[in-house]
Amino acid sequence: MVYLKKITLLVFFCASFFKVNAQEATAIDSIKAALVEAKTMDEKVFLLDNLSRALMSVNLAEADQYGKQLITVAEESRDRKLMVKAYMSNGERCSYRATHLDYSKRSAEYYNTALEIARVNKMEDDIGAAYLQLALLHLTILDNDKALSYINQGFSRISTLKNDSLKVESHNIYGRVYLARNDKILSLRHYLNALRLAEETKNASLMRNCYIYLSDFYKRIDDYDKAIDYFMLAYKKLDEMKERNVPYQRAIDMNAIGTLFSLKKNYDIAIDYYERSIATADSLKFSTLKLPGYISLLNQYLRIDEPQKALEYMSSPQGQDLKKFLQNFGYYYAIEHSYAVIYTELNQFDSARYYFSKALPYYESNVADNIKINFYSQLAHFYKKAGETSKAIEYYIKTKEMGEKNDLLEVIKNASKELDTLYLESGNLANSKLFNSTYYLYKDSIEKVNKEKELAQIEAFDEQQRLEKELKEKEELKRKRHSIQYMAITIGIAILFIIMVMLGFFRVSAGTIRAIGFFAFLLFFEFIFLVFKKSIYGVTAGEPWKDLAFIIALAALLVPLHHWLEHKVIRFLTSHHMLKLRGIFIRKK
Repeated sequence: MVYLKKITLLVFFCASFFKVNAQEATAIDSIKAALVEAKTMDEKVFLLDNLSRALMSVNLAEADQYGKQLITVAEESRDRKLMVKAYMSNGERCSYRATHLDYSKRSAEYYNTALEIARVNKMEDDIGAAYLQLALLHLTILDNDKALSYINQGFSRISTLKNDSLKVESHNIYGRVYLARNDKILSLRHYLNALRLAEETKNASLMRNCYIYLSDFYKRIDDYDKAIDYFMLAYKKLDEMKERNVPYQRAIDMNAIGTLFSLKKNYDIAIDYYERSIATADSLKFSTLKLPGYISLLNQYLRIDEPQKALEYMSSPQGQDLKKFLQNFGYYYAIEHSYAVIYTELNQFDSARYYFSKALPYYESNVADNIKINFYSQLAHFYKKAGETSKAIEYYIKTKEMGEKNDLLEVIKNASKELDTLYLESGNLANSKLFNSTYYLYKDSIEKVNKEKELAQIEAFDEQQRLEKELKEKEELKRKRHSIQYMAITIGIAILFIIMVMLGFFRVSAGTIRAIGFFAFLLFFEFIFLVFKKSIYGVTAGEPWKDLAFIIALAALLVPLHHWLEHKVIRFLTSHHMLKLRGIFIRKK
């Protein structure tokens, strides 16, 4: 249980940071300078949107200030599209800190305002987008029923639209909702449907998102190799994207890949990726972007039960940078939380008690249940190690109750096991027996879930094989269809040339022969261009400069040949040499 607790320390700070910087990592000062020069409402809304969201990882007060300014500018424009954009932007901005209750509430309010404006003005795309964001928000705060309701409403709208991006995203969010509800096969089907649609659009960003969702799916069912495979595909898609935040996203991706290797217990590779992430952020001169790597390294020492190294890390230059950021950004309680966990594992209970007491007030009033559960379980573990049984029981009961509230089987099982031991040690046999039976009840349930998880891995493989087979069948049908078309075009060109030659046997006007000859040679040489261009795709891979170079080279060869051959053949046919040849042939007969 200690292992499970440790790996969640500070993870939610990392997650919110990822969201912010994945959206916009442009230097703050450059956006502010552009905002001063902005003339139109569209420009101002665009810049304020980016600025307010980027500041969520730098300065919360400024982020709120520019978020409010964004709404003011949009409202003054009376442009409903800009108004929806402004409220959606603020909803997304606040969702970055959705584990904090005040921000999750504000996020929902902004999204609902955007939804109402879109609904009144019959803006169907925006209605669907608002429902999707509300579904994601409620997944974050563990309200899975509301999340399902919102995605159902959103999908019913989006399925009638021609917006491929929204269709892909709706399938991905369905996948997340069903995964949260432990319906893994339905989750995977939606993820694969999303990927299929994204591949049809050939949009690198959409495909990348699908790979990331699939990576998360396989991570949740403990298939870490598959999770790494998909995240590597997502990482490679950055090469095809031209957005300004791509270099910054690379640093974030390296950190995420490191975490996957850590879960696979390839700790050396994980640390290497964390350090590469930090080095990349440093090369970009974006110091805040180094913090996820710092957090991951700290977690790594706790994950592998080396609290002394964790303590030394907190005093290192990297640890000092981390503490400075957390302090400046209002995350002072995270520093205290970190020291509390480290000193607990070092059995320095007076120090641990001091830091837990400083962090406790914040966690009791300002965070979502998933974060509070983690803190309470760590606090209960501290009291157990310190020999304060009644306090340990108090917080394990709180942990168990919150686990029951949110249907978290592992949390209930672990808390019940600890309560069984603690009550037995205190001589309360009745309660010990009660929690012992609860522990085995949930242990059996989890074993059943784990068997379902193993089955899900098999079914996931089968589902993917089925989809790949369908895709191959579609490709084969497409190939056959194209072959028939090529054959038909070839036959058509041959017939056209036969007709042109036949006309040379009769006294047909030169203009008619020239017209038919022009189209015959035009089709013939354009067909050659088409065949060659399709054949060299394996060499050029669709790169514009390579395609252009090939077309120029081919044109330099074929265009003169086209004109020379067309001139010679048509001149021969229009001079009625074919008639003379026919007369000679008849006389000989």
